[in-house]
Amino acid sequence: MSLFRDDGIVLRTQKLGEADRIITLLTRGHGRVRAVARGVRRTKSKFGAGLEPFSHADVQFFARGSDLVGRSLPLCTQTEIISPYGNGIVTDYARYTAGTAMLETAERFTENEGEPAVQQYLLLIGALRTLSRGEHEPNLILDAFLLRSLAVNGYAPSFEDCAKCGIHGPNRHFSVAAGGVVCGDCRVGGSVVPSSEAIALLSALLTGDWGYADACEARHVREGSGLVSAYLHWHLERGLRSLRYVEK
Repeated sequence: MSLFRDDGIVLRTQKLGEADRIITLLTRGHGRVRAVARGVRRTKSKFGAGLEPFSHADVQFFARGSDLVGRSLPLCTQTEIISPYGNGIVTDYARYTAGTAMLETAERFTENEGEPAVQQYLLLIGALRTLSRGEHEPNLILDAFLLRSLAVNGYAPSFEDCAKCGIHGPNRHFSVAAGGVVCGDCRVGGSVVPSSEAIALLSALLTGDWGYADACEARHVREGSGLVSAYLHWHLERGLRSLRYVEK
């Protein structure tokens, strides 16, 4: 039996019995962790508030043995809130739906419990912080997070050079199956021809050029979001349930 601590973002909670919950967190050192929090649904619970979705918390776990991916889940025995990002997210519908899609994406990209995913963890921290402060439009923050999550997991799309032959762009056609923009010679079935402004927007979101992204017209933002959604669904092989509720 052992105690260990880690800081993490609460991704999801599930009811367990009459007063308990199963908490799913993305942690810095242990990747995705599922643990039981006993008594947190009681009104007198002292640490239930720190185990709500969007919360960044320092959590102490009690585990039987050293293997996190065992038959029994570890217990959350203590928690301390680091940043309550939910306070700036849950009261605004656009922020809430975008944030929920981020949490689901992070969970889908970290399906191996106990396996560290530091880059994904840091991406999620940064995205939730920016979202909670309202620094940019929620749709833009979400699309930037999705593109960067794809990139750190090995699925970075190309927005300049042809994804198949590498010829220097700009290239007009976009194919989710090919991995981004493609030239006329490499064009495959199902390719689309998005506006140059939408492609430039996605490139800006991937690289962090917020000055360009914030100045984009709404129609180009919507077009770019459609491309990001299609690209994400292709690589995840099934859609995100939360993405359908995001305001476009």
